Amino acid sequence: MKLMRAGEHAGVVHGVFPETEDGEDAFFKIGEMAKVFGVTLRTLRFYEDKGLLHPKREGSTRLYTRRDRARLKLILLGRKIGFSLRDVKQMIDLYDPSGSNAKQLRMTLDKSEKQLGRLQKQRAALDEAIDELGSLMSVVRRMLTERSVAANNN
Repeated sequence: MKLMRAGEHAGVVHGVFPETEDGEDAFFKIGEMAKVFGVTLRTLRFYEDKGLLHPKREGSTRLYTRRDRARLKLILLGRKIGFSLRDVKQMIDLYDPSGSNAKQLRMTLDKSEKQLGRLQKQRAALDEAIDELGSLMSVVRRMLTERSVAANNN
């Protein structure tokens, strides 16, 4: 087992996981994982408590594996696009390294289609709010201009 410094292997975020000279996976400590992925220590512990991450333990030290790093990338992607942690866990837990993962893929597609619909509705609502705000600002600007002209004429 070899511990790697987060700064030495920032490529982990891009899917390149460091290995030791003998091909063994490198382990990251909790602080290094937090730094590489831009999350807090509390977030990592929370994901562990929820059963999303399963770091190895050496005493009180958490050691994150390649699998943990891959899972964390998926968790963060899922959260970014609006999935609940429950949904993310359901999808990730269906992964079987020796299977076809058809069930996982079907579930992911189903949840993704539903989430896309929700996001499109949110976008429409935001577009409407932006248009209304722009109209309001135009009215206020016009009113200010009119009052400024009236004040200069007095």
